[in-house]
Amino acid sequence: MTPTEELKHEHRVILMVLAAGRKKAEEAARTKRVDKAYFEKTLDFIRSFADRCHHAKEEKQLFVKMVERGFSLQSGPLAVMLQEHKQGRAWVRAAADALPTAATGDAQAVESFTRNLLSYITLLEAHIGKEDNILYPMADRVLTAADQSDLAASIARVEEEETGEGVHEKYHHLAHELAGA
Repeated sequence: MTPTEELKHEHRVILMVLAAGRKKAEEAARTKRVDKAYFEKTLDFIRSFADRCHHAKEEKQLFVKMVERGFSLQSGPLAVMLQEHKQGRAWVRAAADALPTAATGDAQAVESFTRNLLSYITLLEAHIGKEDNILYPMADRVLTAADQSDLAASIARVEEEETGEGVHEKYHHLAHELAGA
């Protein structure tokens, strides 16, 4: 499996959680009732798997290799992806900040929580489409076989050293739990 294929596989897992989260957030917006435990797990998945694991692989590994092959971090597709990661983090932070009060039934907090979470979900769904259909094919065209090999090794190192043993599997399991809830 190439590094971009591995990242696309992670996208499928993330999209599964986003679809379930959208459904629950829309329900919370309608009913003004927030399932705190469910959304705490959702936010943990987003922060730990989607951001610290997946986005870190992109930002610290893939994008670095693409810059080595002539891409810019200040303009073009990488700049857009980095800006969307930053915007997504802001919406997740705002949703997390609103969750405790939203869980008490406070209408303004429920509105803030659901608006921020749904904004994040909408952004990330479109973001994943751009990566899968535009950015990753571009990467595959410009990266050499040696680049691909180096990238695969560095991603494996991130999994082992930064993410930690068993963490990836833990979040895959959580994704299926959230999607089935």
